[in-house]
Amino acid sequence: MGYRFRTPELLTLGLTHRSWANEQGEEENYERLEFLGDAVLGLVTAEWLYRQHPELPEGQLSQRKAVLVSKPALARHAQRLSLGEALRLGVGEERSGGRDKASLLADSLEAIFGAIFLDGGFDAVRQVIRPLLERTDEERHHQRHQDAKTRLQEVTQARGWDLPEYLLVAEVGPDHDKLFRVECRVAGEVAGRGEGRSKKLAEQAAAAAALDELEDPPGDPPVS
Repeated sequence: MGYRFRTPELLTLGLTHRSWANEQGEEENYERLEFLGDAVLGLVTAEWLYRQHPELPEGQLSQRKAVLVSKPALARHAQRLSLGEALRLGVGEERSGGRDKASLLADSLEAIFGAIFLDGGFDAVRQVIRPLLERTDEERHHQRHQDAKTRLQEVTQARGWDLPEYLLVAEVGPDHDKLFRVECRVAGEVAGRGEGRSKKLAEQAAAAAALDELEDPPGDPPVS
């Protein structure tokens, strides 16, 4: 994670599950640190989104924050860090596969954030958390572009609108190096535009742009 503890006991506590503490007769586990880390994560994430996206209103910032701090996102980070291997678990939790449980991994990562905050302060924990936020944000955009058309279709159907339509508006460049530009229309209005080296890629990019437009709470169809 790129951080060295000045007080290693805080790291140890951040890795101590309740099951281990109970078996060892110890009073403390990582749950209080998890409480603190959850708040720290929320503040760092809110600040990062506020600075990264000055154009977004409060509603869209809140929705993006929910994705970035979600349990699945935190669990993926914990898995990459092999955090499960370092946890102190009781025998029962160990046998039940606790080291691979997404909820447990996410909670323990939040506890580590709390430990870093106590050990090094806000700037230190911010430097640890920000790269994780950037990675989650990049993965989110990648996933959207990978199958944005399917996801957009699901969104429009859920809102009772007609299926999205894709209109090729331009082809730029020579045949061997052509760039396609596409508009995505939702409920008869332009909701997103995209371009790519094939019509399929351009449609996916336009669908991803439309999904960003539709992140506002459900309501009237988007207006071009």
